[in-house]
Amino acid sequence: MVDSAEIHDVTDLPVTGVAIDYPSGHIVEPHSHSRSQLLYAIEGVLVIETPAGRWVTPPSRGVWLQAGTEHSLRMQGAARVRSLFVDPYAIPGLPGSDCVIAISPLLRELILAATQIVECYASDSRDGRLMRLLLDELCTLPILPFHLPWPSDERIARVCRVLSEQPAINIGANEWAQQLAMSPKTFHRRFLIGTGVTFGRWRQQARLLRSLEYLARGESVLEVALQHGYNSQSAFAAAFKRQFGVPPTVFYQSLEPAE
Repeated sequence: MVDSAEIHDVTDLPVTGVAIDYPSGHIVEPHSHSRSQLLYAIEGVLVIETPAGRWVTPPSRGVWLQAGTEHSLRMQGAARVRSLFVDPYAIPGLPGSDCVIAISPLLRELILAATQIVECYASDSRDGRLMRLLLDELCTLPILPFHLPWPSDERIARVCRVLSEQPAINIGANEWAQQLAMSPKTFHRRFLIGTGVTFGRWRQQARLLRSLEYLARGESVLEVALQHGYNSQSAFAAAFKRQFGVPPTVFYQSLEPAE
């Protein structure tokens, strides 16, 4: 199911916007678009999966997907999704890869305005100028560490699936190497080639990104820490702050709410 977003693929306009609200747990099956897409939830947490990885995005963050990228969506909490569909050649400087970007207060307001603009706006109109400013703003935003890369090597992917689905599991690299009939050196090398990061770094990133979903449900920091393989709340909080810049106790409060 791709909902009404399909119609925004068929246009000559440089950018269009669409607003869709989803219930908690709703899944949009794998699909792709002929245009680049920015997915942004003004409420709720989006979990976006592609063949190359997974993105977890709370409010004030958006996922930029290149044209043609196959992706599925899962909503954690009721999600109010605001999307942009962008001609990838509309302006130089647009993100050149799938990524998570910060949604500045200005861009947030531009996205909300864009979803209210009817299609067929003129480029020299107020709406056209607003869309041009929106495109300019898209070219200035920093890329954020909310991505979990996924390997194409099926044996390494098998390990990643277990670590992602069971974040508290405590199986080390040497044990995984033994299960896969590899030497530890070969396992580490193949993991790094497949994901671009070390085994330890990937496991920590998987745990922290998954923890965002549980924190969004309102679970306590201690419960989330134990469910994600940390021995104490303090160890989890320290790793979380290194990754996201703020402690888990204030993460969602620190995100600017959208109107």
